[in-house]
Amino acid sequence: MIRILASDGMQADAVKALEAKGYEVVQEHYEPEQLAEEVKNFDVVVVRSATKVREPIIDAAATTGRLKLIIRGGVGIDNIDHKYAETKGIKVTNTPKASSASVAELALAHMFSLARCVAISNVTMRQGEWNKKKYEGVELNGKTLGLIGMGRISQELAKRAAALGMKVIYTDILGEIAGLPYQYVSMEDVLKNSDFVSLHIPAPADKKPVLTAAELALMKPTAFLINTARGTLVDTAALCDALDKNELAGAALDVYYSEPADDERLLRHPCVSVTPHIGGSTQEAQLRIGAEIVDIIEAFFAE
Repeated sequence: MIRILASDGMQADAVKALEAKGYEVVQEHYEPEQLAEEVKNFDVVVVRSATKVREPIIDAAATTGRLKLIIRGGVGIDNIDHKYAETKGIKVTNTPKASSASVAELALAHMFSLARCVAISNVTMRQGEWNKKKYEGVELNGKTLGLIGMGRISQELAKRAAALGMKVIYTDILGEIAGLPYQYVSMEDVLKNSDFVSLHIPAPADKKPVLTAAELALMKPTAFLINTARGTLVDTAALCDALDKNELAGAALDVYYSEPADDERLLRHPCVSVTPHIGGSTQEAQLRIGAEIVDIIEAFFAE
């Protein structure tokens, strides 16, 4: 029997579908040392963002040669040493289509939150304050959204932003993408000309921030930064410094250097809107992720 370890859980319908097809599904989260032992006994490992599959775990799996497939239920695979895994004959894949709309809508929700002071006014009202005159916001209509990275999530966000009357510009490591009705510009021009900048790129291999103090200094003092991609993309100390000096109007984050997030300066900053890495956490996305995982496993073992 093919055994599947869902170390960060799996959508119930997906578990039922796999079990009905004769697979054994084990939903159990193991700490790294124990995972290195348990992984030897599985054919497939399915992870979300909590489990990190690094070289020692891959080496342990390779001692038995049983593990053949690692699936990341979500978009990025930077919590898996995927290139190393493939040298050991282990295929690594993800579910890139399933959560794109959900992440895009969260980015848009953060844009509204920043534009209309939703996050901070929610906090202060609960503290008994009525700051009606203090929270003057801005409209999204007529503003420029700059996208760094133009993959599936960016394209979903771009469609929604354009429908709200925003101008969309973008940059991408692959250059201009044919067929898109948005303006391709350099990263510097995205930073200089956008009222909202949203990040949609993987973390660099060296884990160094893409936006440091130098890049943040290019942005308008009235601009907002949104990061629903990877926590290491932004130098958060430099971000807080820029906000303190009124060199940026605000920021919104769903991802962090370490999770659960523990940067008190960032989390308590009045100009920052925060959520606990919930980009793909919608009922619809979870159903799609589960269905895509089932399809991937079936296709893999049908080969």
